[in-house]
Amino acid sequence: MSAVLEEILSGGVRLAAPLLLASAGELVSERAGVLNLSVEGMMLTGAFAGAAGAMVTGSAVAGVACALVAGLLVALIQAILSVTLRADQIVTGITANALALGATTYGARLLFTDGSSLEGFAALPIPVLSEIPLIGPALFEQTALGYLAFAVAAALAFGLSRRFTWGLAIDAVGEDTLTADRCGLPVRLIRYAAVLLTGATAGLAGADLALAEVHAFSDNITGGVGYLAVVAVIAGRWRAWPTVLACLFFGVAQALQFAAPAVGLHVPAPLLVTIPYVIALLAVSGLVGRSRAPSGLTVPFARTA
Repeated sequence: MSAVLEEILSGGVRLAAPLLLASAGELVSERAGVLNLSVEGMMLTGAFAGAAGAMVTGSAVAGVACALVAGLLVALIQAILSVTLRADQIVTGITANALALGATTYGARLLFTDGSSLEGFAALPIPVLSEIPLIGPALFEQTALGYLAFAVAAALAFGLSRRFTWGLAIDAVGEDTLTADRCGLPVRLIRYAAVLLTGATAGLAGADLALAEVHAFSDNITGGVGYLAVVAVIAGRWRAWPTVLACLFFGVAQALQFAAPAVGLHVPAPLLVTIPYVIALLAVSGLVGRSRAPSGLTVPFARTA
């Protein structure tokens, strides 16, 4: 039984790594007032670019660099549309996801035809710590990208604290753009930076899926993880550490889908899939405590005379 529990925890933390990366950037973006539904497209594009880069160069590190650039390019388009042109953030996000799915599916038909495995990242156990029962394999047998995911999540959670100037600036822009602008804050620049940060973390999340999880690229490899990152931010009530906990919980819920039969639990897979979304609905409904999104979320900024 303990072996099965250890497997569930290890699988859950591993599955939570790309979700942590994507939701960390999404949290910053939403706190700045920009809803990035296109995080799914950023992840998918990053996964494709990372796999293509690793295949062409034979280097997983080069693949990660390609994934990072690809995520930033999609984020730049999203920022131009939503921040500069003030287009509807929901419409642009869904459109970007549809385009990314079509483009990467077509690209996969051209590049990944032999089904061969890609150069990727192997697990890097930390001596002594990885031998701790239950939590050791889960926390200290990650790949380099897995450790990076937790480092990025911790850094952003710490940096979003209002003890820091940039955390205050992000919250000010996300709550009231006009007041922030009158106080001298560069509203558009902050929002651009937040969206680009999401692109960077989402690109890395896509690389984690392709190069650390399966060492290959397949059609729609993200499988909705980008949308789940948005759900994690909502379930975490737009706060850093609750969002991290939501990601870990969602990862364990995903791992349970594969491990449940081993312990004799015949839980319908669709039921486990819906758990994150039910939690998000409870979070925004107020049934489990007060939850309030940033006042300026999805509200375009236009300077008044």
